[in-house]
Amino acid sequence: MHVVSPATRAQHSGSLRVVGILILGAGQAAAQLAISLRQGGYGGSIAMVGDEPYAPYQRPPLSKAFLKERPSADTLLLRREGFWADQKVQLEVGAAAASVDRAGKRVSLADGRTIDYETLVFATGTRARDLPVPGIALPGVFSLRKIDDVRRLRPALDAAKRIAIIGGGYIGLEVAAVMRQEARDATVIEAEDRVMKRVAGEAVSAFFDAFHRGRGVDIRLGARLAAIEGSAQATGIALTSGEKIAADLVLVATGARANDDVAAAAGLKCDNGIQVDDFARAAPDVYAIGDCARFFSHRYGRTIRLECVQNAIDQAKAVAAAILGQPKPYDPVPWFWSDQYEIKLQITGLLDGYDAVETIGNPADNRFSVEYRKGGKLIAVDAINDGRAHMLGRRRIAVDLPEFVAA
Repeated sequence: MHVVSPATRAQHSGSLRVVGILILGAGQAAAQLAISLRQGGYGGSIAMVGDEPYAPYQRPPLSKAFLKERPSADTLLLRREGFWADQKVQLEVGAAAASVDRAGKRVSLADGRTIDYETLVFATGTRARDLPVPGIALPGVFSLRKIDDVRRLRPALDAAKRIAIIGGGYIGLEVAAVMRQEARDATVIEAEDRVMKRVAGEAVSAFFDAFHRGRGVDIRLGARLAAIEGSAQATGIALTSGEKIAADLVLVATGARANDDVAAAAGLKCDNGIQVDDFARAAPDVYAIGDCARFFSHRYGRTIRLECVQNAIDQAKAVAAAILGQPKPYDPVPWFWSDQYEIKLQITGLLDGYDAVETIGNPADNRFSVEYRKGGKLIAVDAINDGRAHMLGRRRIAVDLPEFVAA
């Protein structure tokens, strides 16, 4: 995997003195923005600053194929090594932004360097949500958001037999699936009364609950974590009920929060995400895209922050168009996916507030879809091993919930 050393960064530090477009972050959204700007004819200077020591890479495989198949990290790269230099995009990795002076249009990095900019874009992504329980800092407690998380986790998994997973969302269940395929014991601790409650309807939660239990996963619903036990090493977990569960390692998969601290300190409006307008602008000459951005969805009538690849790509394209003088309001039909065992879940839309639900097909066949409506309008579709239902659902939601068009 392409890693830029501190020495190499120092050699290029002078070239970063003034940048036309400065992107804080080097993930999917940042990469797409740089690509779209160049494809749109932008000829000015572009720099990406990422706090990880890697060129832009895919994150979704981390809890699935990358964790299970252990390929080279290079397989995750969004573009081949050398692409960014060919596109004249200055890539600064292993460099964290410490502060932003919006009046002076200057970013200070944690290593003391400064970068002046004309336009600033936050693409800072998310980090694992803090879990304030005793024992959270013990060796043997892991989260899963980055390549280096997998590099720490994988050897520990290889030496483990019993895995405790805190959280029954996408990542928790995807890792549980990998663990069972490796014949390791997996216990999922979920505080809610069903798995994937935040993203899926009751029928889909029930399907995945039964599917995982059928593969040997121990799922505890309505279970709250009191502490992670151990002294020199995590040895298990304690629940508020008083029950204790032994484990060789603990994976915390309780969701993520937006990396908006630097933006908030710079005076931008933030609420677990940098608040942006219909064109992804946070302030004059400042934008935010991808997982860290919170915007108003006119389709759904509320502010949303989307953690998904498609949002990162499409919102980056929208900001590139705005910077290039062709602004168009960004109001997507959200969609997400998850791979668990041989099951592919594809979700389109947001289902909260639905007043009617219809299941199409037979869950016993491991191929069905669930449609959710509100006031007679289709607002979301969950599709299990049914790509056609997913694609048709996206189109139908777009018709029932038209995108916002600026006056």
